[in-house]
Amino acid sequence: MIANIVKPGHKTRGVLNYLYGPGRANEHTDPHLVASWDGFAPDPGRDPEATLAQLTTALDLRVKQAGDKAPKEHVWHCSVRAAPEDRALSDEEWATVARRVLDATGIAPVGDPDACRWVAVRHAEDHIHIVATKVRGDLRPSRNWNDFLRADKELVAIEKEYGLRQVPRGDRTAAKRPTRAEQEKARRTGNARTSREHLRTIVRTAVSAATTTAEFFRIIEGTGALVDVQYFPSGDVRGYKIALNDDTNAQGEQVWFSGSTLAPDLSYPRIAERLTATEAIPAVRTGATAWRRFALAVDQTPDHLAHDEDEAGQAHITVLTEALDALPLVAPVGLRPQLVQAATIFERAARSRIRAQHQQTQATRCAVKAVLREPAPQDGALLTIVLDALLLAVIAAQHWHRTREHHQQAEAARQTIKHLRTAYRATATEPLTTLRQHGARLTETLRRRQEKTLHQALPELAEQILAEPGWPALAATLARAEAVGHKPTALLTEATARRETDTATSLSEVLTWRLHRLADLTADTTSSAPAPSSDAYRPTNTGGSRGREHGPAPMTNGPATPPRATTSWGAALVTNGQQTRRAPKQLCKISDIN
Repeated sequence: MIANIVKPGHKTRGVLNYLYGPGRANEHTDPHLVASWDGFAPDPGRDPEATLAQLTTALDLRVKQAGDKAPKEHVWHCSVRAAPEDRALSDEEWATVARRVLDATGIAPVGDPDACRWVAVRHAEDHIHIVATKVRGDLRPSRNWNDFLRADKELVAIEKEYGLRQVPRGDRTAAKRPTRAEQEKARRTGNARTSREHLRTIVRTAVSAATTTAEFFRIIEGTGALVDVQYFPSGDVRGYKIALNDDTNAQGEQVWFSGSTLAPDLSYPRIAERLTATEAIPAVRTGATAWRRFALAVDQTPDHLAHDEDEAGQAHITVLTEALDALPLVAPVGLRPQLVQAATIFERAARSRIRAQHQQTQATRCAVKAVLREPAPQDGALLTIVLDALLLAVIAAQHWHRTREHHQQAEAARQTIKHLRTAYRATATEPLTTLRQHGARLTETLRRRQEKTLHQALPELAEQILAEPGWPALAATLARAEAVGHKPTALLTEATARRETDTATSLSEVLTWRLHRLADLTADTTSSAPAPSSDAYRPTNTGGSRGREHGPAPMTNGPATPPRATTSWGAALVTNGQQTRRAPKQLCKISDIN
């Protein structure tokens, strides 16, 4: 169950009009009271003699009596919703839920004769609305401090007692949701997402691409979004705010969002921490080597999460989020929808109450930024190796969050796994088929030697692996590793010593790709057919960038001449608009992948 306590209001009749009305889309059915403060409140939904005016007058009685001492915003409104898969509760059960929530929040403590007046209205199967006036019988204001957390704690107990779905609880680190007004505005303007969500995607992806704070702001400006950088008198950056070029309010004024209002980890200080940890790292070699190093760095994430301190573990999950944010920009076209969904969902897993130590993740962050300067590998196996490493890393992140009771983050990781598995399957089919064909052509002597190796290295798992369809591919991989000078038994032992193999749906596949990463077997053993191409895109521009008229002179803590990738990302991260210009080869824009 989820409670939603809205901002207090001052019109009791207005709330009741909505609750007893047809709803915004005629979704309200049979509105009626399930409970009230004394059990005798007039019910305009079921009693033909009762009116909304009568119910309003009864609820507002103490407010009128208190006069000027009554709070101006005296209407307390809370909705309580069950999960979609929960059974339909009876009116009596919903009445009990309402009373327990009111008791927990302090609006109407059990046994208090001076408790506030309230009603619980049901107009749908899956939720109720509780409306109370915040003046007690002794004419003092209600004592409902910290009401949301108290209500949520009570709902946890109710879920267990009623056998309902136990909804993952957050730790107040989630990004702020779009308001109803923002959602309505997006619908009116024909946009699939609100400005807040759109800008959050731009900033997140800019962070994953940038290597300095100066480059971060240049990338945002290159998208056509507006960015306004604020400075301290010393000239140091204090913060920033961002807006879509065509997003204005009713007065025609630009609608700005500060980084911290987009998400807690997108404030300037938090972004600077991450980018400062990257600036001192020498760039890795580019090309296929960059992708192999990226796969190896991600493959080490489960070990880091298992053995490092919590602060370092949180940092590795943050870098994993950056990798998922960036990958759709260089991935083959057919994979982008699933990768975008994975990145969007995993964003919730990026934050917890644990403060990340970003200095612990320099090498991985550097590897992420290196592959962003390169197109997706034309080698289907290499891309599969990367996706396999990401999948195992997200599984490890799910376990890490679950053991620390980070419920929402663990749930986000669980949902991310579904999309990554879909992308992995789309990529792995062809290279796995080729490897299986290689395995089927092994000589009887060589095949038996690989079986013996498997029994020696993994005696408890050998029979399971031999029965899997992926065994021929693993056998071919072991043969190739032996041919280039590796000891297959030692290599298998090392591969299975890494975590998360026990959660794999196919252990033979996990070991196949992990051996490729450990022994660098990509060359000469991959699919004969290339991976799908990453077609060039023509991004559209929302308008000219804000330029420098809204802040001091350009920052000088970055390179005077932007690196090759900076201008590329400026075009690649463009938002929606009308004018078009050609994007650099192999890169796409945010509007194309979201």
